[in-house]
Amino acid sequence: MNPKQQVEQLAKEINSYIPGMSIDCVLLGYKEGRMHVLVLKFKNADHWALPGGFIKKDEDMELAAQRVLFSRTGVTIPFLKQLRAFGTVNRRQINKFYSPIDYLPFPQAIKDFFNERFISMAYLALVNPETFVPVPDDFSEVCEWHPIGEVPYPLIYDHADMIDYAQQYIRQQIKYQPMGFSLLPERFTMNDLRGLYEAVLGHELDRANFQKKILKLEILNRHEKQMSGGAHKAPYLYSFNVEQYNKTLEKGLGFIS
Repeated sequence: MNPKQQVEQLAKEINSYIPGMSIDCVLLGYKEGRMHVLVLKFKNADHWALPGGFIKKDEDMELAAQRVLFSRTGVTIPFLKQLRAFGTVNRRQINKFYSPIDYLPFPQAIKDFFNERFISMAYLALVNPETFVPVPDDFSEVCEWHPIGEVPYPLIYDHADMIDYAQQYIRQQIKYQPMGFSLLPERFTMNDLRGLYEAVLGHELDRANFQKKILKLEILNRHEKQMSGGAHKAPYLYSFNVEQYNKTLEKGLGFIS
């Protein structure tokens, strides 16, 4: 869409949204041994942001999160976890940026809507970055993965706080529940799985102890060795036993620290 079409489209939709409420989506993925987050760069502005948008008056919030994520990135996620609301009075003054509202000829009614105080609900999804190709929307220049801690700055408003909160959340969850089903390829090595846990926790884990604890859970199926060298050195491949994995999710276990 060109700028004029963007204005016309938003003018048609603005009254269908709940004033002062928004959604921001934190997509975390694991690749190259590090946790990454999906971010957008605005057109004509040197600012980055999480995929975000508004909630329709006749729409469930979970459905709104899925719609917003798809419209901003082209990514479809069947389930997003509601994290928490971010509602600090000055949250929009943190790393404030000039949005398209500031330089495109939007009607005053639209500018007034955007200038409201907003409370944003953050949603989280853990995904394998290799399973899809994100596509930027009409307001964005690029949509891409960046390692957490190396996201191009400034991120707008309190989006850095949202990423930090999501990271702390999964760091706690991984201590009590298995993780990796949506983050790793279908088949992986034990080193791959341990690398994921180390990336989330932020420290190294004892190799033998980790393998012992994971195998004790019986959430893995073992497959043929990955023949990359001598047969005696090749690592076994594993996949998740979906039924046992889900059972372990339900009852929860404290097995990694």
